Parts: sequence; C-alpha cells; structure tokens
Amino acid sequence: MVILITGGAGFLGSHLTDKLIKEGHEIVCFDNLVTGNILNVSHLSDNGKYRFVKHDVTEYLFLHEKLDWILHFASPASPVDYAVLPIQTLKVGALGTHKTLGLALNKNSKFLLASTSEVYGDPLVNPQNEEYLGNVDPIGPRGVYDEAKRFGEALTMAYHRVHGLDTRIARIFNTYGPKMRALDGRVVPALINQALKNQPMTIFGNGMQTRSFCYISDMTDGLYRLMMSSTNKPVNLGNPHEMTILELARFIVELTGSKSETTFKELPVNDPRVRQPDISRAKKELSWEPTVQLNEGLMKTIEYFERKLSEGE
Repeated sequence: MVILITGGAGFLGSHLTDKLIKEGHEIVCFDNLVTGNILNVSHLSDNGKYRFVKHDVTEYLFLHEKLDWILHFASPASPVDYAVLPIQTLKVGALGTHKTLGLALNKNSKFLLASTSEVYGDPLVNPQNEEYLGNVDPIGPRGVYDEAKRFGEALTMAYHRVHGLDTRIARIFNTYGPKMRALDGRVVPALINQALKNQPMTIFGNGMQTRSFCYISDMTDGLYRLMMSSTNKPVNLGNPHEMTILELARFIVELTGSKSETTFKELPVNDPRVRQPDISRAKKELSWEPTVQLNEGLMKTIEYFERKLSEGE
C-alpha cells in the first residue's frame, strides 16, 4: 500500500513510518518540521519506499500518487508546544484535518485520525472509556489542543457519515520511548533527563495525579491493528497500568541510580488529575493490549537519552 503520514517526522509518526516500511508499505511523509525532526527519518533517505515532503498540511495539498491510506498525525503534541503554538495547534486540528480528509475523498483512500486522550479533559470518571464525553475547558490554556482534536474527530465522523469515507479514530494515551525531545515538556523525557543530570526532578502539584504510560512499540502495533480493522468508532490506545507521577519519578531514580531530589511546582491550569484508558474496545476489536513492561520501556528510553547526552545533545 501507499500511505501518506502527516507529521511523519515527529515522535509517533516516525516510529509508525518504520513499522509500516517494515510491513512492506510505501510511505510519503508530510511535515513542516515545526515540532518534528528530520533526524527522526534521516535513516530512510536512501530507501526507495520512502519520500519526504516539507509541507504545512493546513495549506493546499496535492499528490500525484495513488494513496491507499492517509494517517493524520500532524500537530504539536505537548503542553510546551501548544502553549507556544496555540493558533498553529488549532489550525492543524481544524484546517489540516479538513485538507487531509478532502485529499482522502479525492484519492478514495482510507483515513486515520491521531486523536488523543485529551479529548476527555480533566475526567470525572476513571478509567475513561470511549463512551465518556469528557470534561474540557474550551477557553483554558489546554483547550487549543483538546478542542482541536475534538473538532478533528467531529469532522472525521462527518466525512464518514456524509461521504462514506472509511475512517479510523485513535485516542492515543501517554506514549513514550526513543526519539522524544528532551525539552518537549512531557513528563517521561523531562524526568529522565533531570535524573541523568542529577538535577532536581520537577513535580507539578503534589505528584499524586496519575498517568498511564505506553511504550512506543506497543502503540505502533495498536495503530497498525486499528488500520487493519473495520471499526469506525474511536478506539482508546494506551497502557491501562495507572501510577502517580511521584511513583514514576521514584522509579526513574531507581533505574538511573540518580542522586536527584524532587522539587514541587504549582500544578498547571486544567492539568488532568487522573488519566487511565479503558482498552476493552481495543481488546475486542483489535485483539490488542500492551506487552512491554514499564521497566523495560523506561530502560530503553533512558539508554536513548544517555546516548544523546554523551553526544552533546
């Protein structure tokens, strides 16, 4: 198959690209490199099954190729990114989704939207299943990302209902692994890099808020299974093992042998107090659940950042 991935030079997009090429597919990557990194895909520069196009997907889209799939992953995806790029975040969720859905309709291709657990906002139920409608503040600082993804889901379902477009929606929960940016504001790379440098590890709030962490290989497997499935409903993809941020920090200190202490800062506005996926639908529809244990995934991620630090990055 020939597959277009928007945001294909980002963390998730580049790992999914590797997975799809390994499965024998041809990939076209669109990325404007605002938050993506060309180094994430540089190893594919001489691969005949891969083509990179620097392009902003909120602008006019055109391709000569026949496309079997469009995977829309383009978006700032961390609190630091969408705090600095609020309008771009809204545009790629709205205009970018509209442009890519239009291209899918023109090419008669299937379409997968990379949505997020942030559509649930600061949830009032735990764990969160796909029937939960969320608790989102549309005008808060996180609203630009939450509402962009909620709008993207609504637009995707509108194209499915009105035009009969074959669509998928992945609600992606916290994912981690190599190729993350050290300073992108997400908790795993932030704590790992502070621990490796023996710096104070920043905990927001009292550290009792919970998250669930899915290793990248499990996530790309889930995304591929979702592509190959026939379900058009949103599907939660994530690891249901819930833990507090304090527990995560202590685990990272143990794995790295760090001398870091913890330091506490004020909890950001609208920061979710709990986050845990109910993956019953993924188990039933995709026969999928994570298999990589947290200690294994964290060690691979720690080794990646150790290597980056030794290289002076």
